[in-house]
Parts: sequence; structure tokens; C-alpha cells
Amino acid sequence: MMGIFGALTTAVTGLRAQSFALERISDNIANSQTTGYKRSDASFADFVPDSPSRQQALGVVNAFSRPTNTIQGDIANSEVPTHIAVNGDGYFIIANQTDTIDGLPVFGSEDLYTRRGDFEFDQNGYLVNAAGYFLKGLPIDPVTGNPSGSSPTVIRVSNDFLPASPTTEIDYRANLANYPLTASANATIPGSELIDPADFSVDPTVGGAGYVQANESSLFIDQSIAGGAITAFDQAGASVNVQYRWAKTDGPVTRATTAGTAVANAADLTAGMGGTYNDGTNTSDTLTITVGGTGYNFVIGTGGGEVNTLADLVNAINGTATLNAVITASAVGGGLTITGDDYANSFTIGGDADAVAGLGLTANTFAPGASTADTWNLFYLTDSNATGTDAAWRNVGTDYIFGANGQLSPAITTTTISSLTVNGINLGNITLDHGSQGI
Repeated sequence: MMGIFGALTTAVTGLRAQSFALERISDNIANSQTTGYKRSDASFADFVPDSPSRQQALGVVNAFSRPTNTIQGDIANSEVPTHIAVNGDGYFIIANQTDTIDGLPVFGSEDLYTRRGDFEFDQNGYLVNAAGYFLKGLPIDPVTGNPSGSSPTVIRVSNDFLPASPTTEIDYRANLANYPLTASANATIPGSELIDPADFSVDPTVGGAGYVQANESSLFIDQSIAGGAITAFDQAGASVNVQYRWAKTDGPVTRATTAGTAVANAADLTAGMGGTYNDGTNTSDTLTITVGGTGYNFVIGTGGGEVNTLADLVNAINGTATLNAVITASAVGGGLTITGDDYANSFTIGGDADAVAGLGLTANTFAPGASTADTWNLFYLTDSNATGTDAAWRNVGTDYIFGANGQLSPAITTTTISSLTVNGINLGNITLDHGSQGI
């Protein structure tokens, strides 16, 4: 039989064990909002004594705590960007402060471990959690950006200003449709999907002036497609939004065109041609351009109604009603170039053989032709506040020519934009990296 003492002892040990369990519950409740706290559970064990036959010895209950260090708690969201948590196994390596010298902390040599990740920067740039421990980590090689060494050190982020790194290269890829759906494109009108230099005051293509005036920006937008926008940075670290547009300049139909060689003296055609044209009184002075069955004569000479400079001849052709609706004349490379304004009409160069030859032209009929290549030009917005005749869009200066297989021919992997300037901010020379098959 168990005596009175044994009975009371058994009851007391049971109460003591329950009290211990309540203490664990109390601790868990008190620390429910403590970051990184691991709850403690209580377990019970009965001690069964060895007793002689027909005798019963008192038994006791023992309580002990069971830690949950190996059980992960819930991860909570935080608006502090330096708060971190370990998802899975592992601990943060930390150090404790042992002293202060010249206002800076001195750390102990021991590596301590915690899962408390509410780290924030202190006034010296160290990451410290709310318990006062400093985060450690492996140093980073500033050149490669990879961890270096195997011994963790206390992490410190400098508060000094970092030097700005200007943009020098832009990764740029594009997928251009064979038929660009511009605002001006009309499937029933050949060439309507192309940009037409004749519609602009200055030729915006690579072979021309290479820019679009501000007062013609709307026209340019209608004849081009969006090419995306990329943020670049200047020497001071200021961000610059670079907007691009693509315009198809040629193919699959080409305009009728002819280009003469450079004349001997563009400022005095009669002198440059050896004085052959000196009075304007005979047919040897006449250049004839025929369009739609109608011939238009231009007499080279010094008399009234005659032209004696290449510039005057260009102006006379472009100033002729009906004719200027079909062709456009220009002085390119010191010679006379005539190009059809559309992709349907032809024109004929004729007149006196000496006049034709003297201007470096060939007497012939020139008609639109077919092309197996498509040519595109890339533009960027250089001044969004430009007005009047100021440049708003600039050509990057490269013809992107695509063969019948849809591949660039020749291949273009990079394009350099010299002195790229956007709204007065000069980014310097910028390389567009298209990759091996980027366009």
C-alpha cells in the first residue's frame, strides 16, 4: 500500500509538472510578438519505481521543456527593404559589439547565429537587428561581383555617394514586319507603307539630311511605326528616355530614278560644259523630261528664262506644275538626281544629246522596279520640345537591308549613334547591340 506521504507526493509532483507546462504557455503568449522567438513546449514523463511484491512505491511525474529550434515559424511581410528571413534550414551569422573606438563599434571574434532577420542600417552603415547584433557575410569582389574568401566579416555599406555610370551600350532587339501597318499604309496603293522623302522639307533618310523637322513630326509618325523606348543615363546619373521609331524606306517596289554624275561647274553650266551652251538660241541647249506623254523643256544658257546653275535647274524642275507632282529633282554629289514621287509613274530623259551628256545623264525611260530587299531606317526622338524647322527626330545613320530570306544583308550586330542627344542631354556615343540575330 502507498502511504499518505506517497499519495501526497505523487499529487504534488503532478501539480508541479502542470505548473511547469503553464509556465511554458505563459512564456509563449508573452513572446508571441517577439521577432524570431521559438516557442517552447512541455513534455511529461512518469517515473515507475521498482517495488517489492505486494508493495507499492510512490511514483512521480517529471516535466521538461521541448525546444522548437528546428521548426520554422511563419514568415511575415515587411515594408523595410533590409528585413530578411531564412526559408528552410540555416541561420544568419552575426557578431556582437564588445567595445567602441572613435565612434565605431568593435566586434567579438566569435561567430554567433540567429534566425532573427529584422536588420536595419545604423548610422555607420552596419546592418543591425533589433536585438543589437550585427550581420556578417562574405565580401564581394568589386570587379567580378562574386563572393570572395570563405571567412564572413561584418557587413558595412558605405554612405558615400556612388559614382554615376553613364550608359555606353544598349541591348536593342526588334522584329520588323514585312509590311508595316503605318497610319499611311494602304494595301491598294503600292509603296504607301514606305516613308516618302518627297513629302518632307528635308530628306530624313540615311542618304539625305537624316532628320525630321518638328513641324513635320505628325507626318513622320504617320509614315513610321513605334520602336519602343529605353531608359539611359548620362554622366551625372540623370535618366533619359530614348524613344525609337522605324520607317521602311524601300521595297518591294522601288521608285523610278536616275542620278547624273557630277557636272564640271555647278555654278556655271555653260562654262563647265566647255562653252557649248552660250546663247540659248538652238536646240543643243535643251533638256527634256517627259511624263505622261507631255514633254517639259529646260534650256541651259544665260538668256531670259534659261538656267545656268545646277541649283537653278533643280528649282526649275521642282517648280513646274504637274511635273513636280510626279518627280522630284535634287543635287546629290554635284550631279542632278531625278526620282519619281510615287511607285507607279515613269519618266523619260531626252532632249539634246549634248545637254544630256553634259549633265551626266542617260537618255532613257525610267520606270519603277521590283526589289527583293527591304530597307529600314531607325530614328530616335532628339527633342520633344522642338518647334518649326528644328530637328525633332534623328536618323541613327544606318540602312538595315533585309534579303528575300528576311535576314539582314549584310549582317548588322551593332550600330553606333554618334553624340546621341535627347532634350539637350548629350549621352555621347551610344552603341546599339542587336546581337547575332537581334533584328
